[in-house]
Amino acid sequence: MAEILPLPIAKREKLISVIMVSFMTGPALIEAINAVMADQDIFELILVDNGNTPDARKRLSDIVARYERIRLLQGHGNIGFGRACNYGAKLATGDYLLFLNPDALIAEGAARKLANCGKNLSGPWITGGLLKNVNGQEQRGGRRGALTPLSALVSFTPLHRLPFFQSIHRETDPLPSDPKAYPTISGACMMMDRASFEALGGFDEDYFLHVEDIDICRRTREIGGQVYFVPEASAMHYGSTSQVRRQKVEWEKLKGFTRYFLKHSKSVFGRIMTYAAWPFMALAIMGRAWYLAMRSAFIGR
Repeated sequence: MAEILPLPIAKREKLISVIMVSFMTGPALIEAINAVMADQDIFELILVDNGNTPDARKRLSDIVARYERIRLLQGHGNIGFGRACNYGAKLATGDYLLFLNPDALIAEGAARKLANCGKNLSGPWITGGLLKNVNGQEQRGGRRGALTPLSALVSFTPLHRLPFFQSIHRETDPLPSDPKAYPTISGACMMMDRASFEALGGFDEDYFLHVEDIDICRRTREIGGQVYFVPEASAMHYGSTSQVRRQKVEWEKLKGFTRYFLKHSKSVFGRIMTYAAWPFMALAIMGRAWYLAMRSAFIGR
């Protein structure tokens, strides 16, 4: 009689870890945590507390006690976004690493869609989701072109409104029906597998806040990897929920852009373009920050 062999065991789905970094996030943080916990495709949440109010820490302790799938990292202070992402990733146990903002409410099933896209890409790879505002409209920053001194100059000035010029932002383009390659996706909802993360060396920790996502996308492309936008993987992103002065956040963004251009400028011309574009970046970024701050103060009276 022929030997009866056992049926092969179905290959398990690779595990997904979410890394979420919080600093003075506010009430949106609890919503973001609950959205992650509602998705059974997500194996664990690594919550890196870079600094929150005592009240928020109490609420974090309460919610962590309700879920076995959450690991809370505290006591290290505000070490910066990129460094905190790397810290959380090194302690995660999943095969896929999803970096998710603490004010982004990920849709159920979105994490697995990002992973399914990534597993068909050549490594290193990064996939990013569709960010929506509270009205359901696509949010700015989820898909972008390549950032260079010239593209920054065009994007931060009225030049992008002229023929033959284009802003790096692509949210006004038709939404693709399938995953599509883009030079840059947002760190608010960004996935890579463990091998890709290690090949890239994680995020550049010299960026304190902002632009580290643009940097890692560029480094991915430069070594032959792929960056894809996945329109079916969505998250509602509140944005700007951190309870700190807007001017401080935007100043860190300006510093991030400056570092990025100087880091990736391989020629004298590139550095000249960086210094030429800097005043326009400063005016656009800091000018908008001060305008919004003053408008908020005026309306609040």
